[in-house]
Parts: sequence; C-alpha cells; structure tokens
Amino acid sequence: MKFKILVVDDERNIRDIFTLLLEEKGYLVESAADGREGLSKAREFAPDVLLLDMNLPDMSGLEVLAGVREKLPACRIIIITAFGTIRNAVEATRQGAYAYLEKPVDNEELLLLIGRALEVRRLESEVETLRRELRTRYAFAEIVGTSGRMNSIFQMMDRIAAVDGTVLISGESGTGKELVARAIHYAGPRKDGPFVVVNCGAIPRDLIESEFFGHSKGAFTDARTETTGKFELAHKGTIFLDEIGELPLDAQVKLLRALGEREIVKVGGTKTIPVDVRVIVATNKDLDEEVRKGTFREDLYFRLAVLSLRLPPLRERAEDIPLLAEHFLKKYGPELKKRFEGLTPAALDALLGYPWPGNVRELENVIYEAMVYAEGSVLDAPLFPARILARGRKAAAEEAPGRTLREAAQSASENTEKALIEKALREAGGNRTEAARRLGVSRRTLFNKMNALGIAKKGDGSIFGLEKK
Repeated sequence: MKFKILVVDDERNIRDIFTLLLEEKGYLVESAADGREGLSKAREFAPDVLLLDMNLPDMSGLEVLAGVREKLPACRIIIITAFGTIRNAVEATRQGAYAYLEKPVDNEELLLLIGRALEVRRLESEVETLRRELRTRYAFAEIVGTSGRMNSIFQMMDRIAAVDGTVLISGESGTGKELVARAIHYAGPRKDGPFVVVNCGAIPRDLIESEFFGHSKGAFTDARTETTGKFELAHKGTIFLDEIGELPLDAQVKLLRALGEREIVKVGGTKTIPVDVRVIVATNKDLDEEVRKGTFREDLYFRLAVLSLRLPPLRERAEDIPLLAEHFLKKYGPELKKRFEGLTPAALDALLGYPWPGNVRELENVIYEAMVYAEGSVLDAPLFPARILARGRKAAAEEAPGRTLREAAQSASENTEKALIEKALREAGGNRTEAARRLGVSRRTLFNKMNALGIAKKGDGSIFGLEKK
C-alpha cells in the first residue's frame, strides 16, 4: 500500500521539489496552488498527509486546515510556515495540525516528520480495526440461542445497552455472564472506551483496595512505585466486577463510596481522582439471600441492582443445545484444521439428555474435546465423557417409568428428528423447500413431520423469525 501526500503551496518551485522528493521515496503525491484547489483535491485524493503552507493567496491556511479536518479527520496535517507566521502555526497545531516546519524546510527533517505522522496513522488504524473486531466478536449475534428464554434476554440486553445505568448480571457459573457484559459494553455509548475486568474472587483480601483504586509509592511495604487502579483504567469506559458476591464487607464499604461519589483516592494518597465509568457486576450467588445473611451490604446491593439480568442455565433452554453444538463445531474447526458436518443422532440425544451443571462452558469443553479425538467429519456419542452418556441413559429410563422399550425408542427418535429438522431449517434460512432437499425428503413429508413434532411456527407464518417458502 502506497501512502498519499497532498502538497498545498502557492510557490511552484516548492511544490515541484516536494513532489520529486516524496515520489522518490515511494509516496503518491498530488499538489495544489491555493486553498480552494487544495480543499477540492483533498476531497478527491483523500491524502494520508497534507503539507500545508500557511500563506495562501485566496484563503488562510487555518481555513484549509478546518475544511480538511472536517472531511478527513484521520489526515495528518503538517504546516509549512515562514518565520513571520510562527504564531499562526502554533494556533494551527492547537486546532489539530500534527506539527509545523519553518521555511526553508530541511528535507531530511521533513521526511522524518512524515514518517512519524504515518506511523501514528497506522497505529490508529490498527486500534480502530481491533475495536471493530472486538465489537463483532462480542456482538449480540455471537451469543447463541433462539429459545424463548434467550430471545427475552436479547431484548433486555438491547434496552440495557442503550442506557448508562449500573447492571447486575446473575446466573450460574458457565452461563456466559462476562460475554453478555462485553456485548452490552460494545453495543453501548461507551464502546470506544476501555472494558476492564476484575475478578473479585481472585484478589487477596489485603490487596482489593489497591486493585480497585491503585496505590501511591510507599503506601505499604512492597509499594515501590505508584500504580493505577482498575477504576482509573476504566475511565470513560466500563468496569466489569465479576463474582461481586465474593467481596468482603470492608471492601464493599469502599466500593459503595466510589460508586456514590464517582471519585477515588489511591491507597496512601490524599488526592481525589474523578472517574467516569459504567459499572457492570456479575455473581453466581443469590444476593438477596446474602443480604439476609448479612454477608452483603443492602445499600450496596440496591446501588448495583439498578438494571438486573438473570441468565438461564442451559438445562432451562435445552432447545438451544443443537445450535450451540453447531456453533462450537464451526468455531474450533479452523483451529483444529478439521471440517465437521455435524453430530450423529445418538450424539445429539446424549447432549439433550444431560443436565449440564457447568452450563454452556461445559458444553463447549465437551464439544472441543470430542473434536480433538474425532477421526471423521461427524461427532458420535462415544467421543463424549462417560458422565454424559451415563446420565443420558439414566434420564431416558427415569423420564417415563412403565414405558415399553418401543415407546422409549420412539421418543428418542422423535427428539432426534426434531433437532435435525430445526437444524436444516436454520441452515436453509427458513426455506422449507431447501430444508426438505437437505433432509432428503419431500416438501409434503417435511410439513407433516413439522406438524407431528410440534415444531414452532410464529403467528406471522415464519419459522425462527425467517420468512417461510
């Protein structure tokens, strides 16, 4: 990729010298003799760097600077100025110019300055790319689920992300609390700010205050330098306090003060530091019960539970298991250099029959392990840990005592058929004709199966939110 440089100067010999010098260094160069031509070429050429003379015949360099900054905020502007206009050059840097050089310009100094400006531009571009990747990675769409429970969660997340209130996310371990917190951050008004994670259960009790607020040099025995706390690092962004229920009472008091006053004091310090952060907390405990037991402050609980979100355990949304399994196959296939087509009916039955105490995280680990050991392109039940197979068999036997073997087999078969049909419909974008083709049955057979198995159709005649055909 060649960087583009625009030279705006009313002296032709300067334009020619700069053009020759910069083209020899591999840059794409355009030039303009006055401000209006410069603005026009800037819009067409979109330069990475603008070399701008302050003294132009038709308008001031500051006017050109303002026009380019408005249309091309990422462009780096280097002012070229005569001695008598240094004051204007200083004003230009205050208004957003990258730097200025005095005439006569030293060519080596100019090239060095351009190189630095382009390096800043490159780094800013990389940061923006990383931000876009993070937004994509933690977008709502990356949280997998089409069940009624998850649709309700998505609607609540959408509303929560639009405001700036404190959020309490509760749910069992492995339900994806941090993933939801990140999604809320990157969908909200603070998406360009930092997202700082603090695991309250992993910090030694005597270091919690320092971790939250930082400490001054000499504040305690090992405090050899001044440190910045997590709240200060999260300024203009979001701080995520995971496992907030593990926080001891004395630390809860200090956290309550920081939340109420929106300012902190470092350990051993005296200066108050204002912090502008959104607070999202998560817990796998019942904080109402912890308040009743006296292990969690009631005033802190009410400060945190401004907006509450409870994530359901996987056993309460078992219909999402086939979709989650498919998601993990796609996620880890490239990493393992394998391509997987899906799961066998027996494997799907085993997953559906297990209660998943470790929730989505446990399912992800089980699928990943099976993928590592799989030799073919389809995951089969024997690849799963014994606890899953044993529980599946036990659950099938306990579900309906007194059933005949044929009835139990039919029930398992129907569950498998339902999962396969729903998967085919998702892959076909809701197109029933295409889903029937993928399943190797006629369209009429598919309709009959859907009716018999009670596969949900929405009131507007669509399946999974997609138009039927």
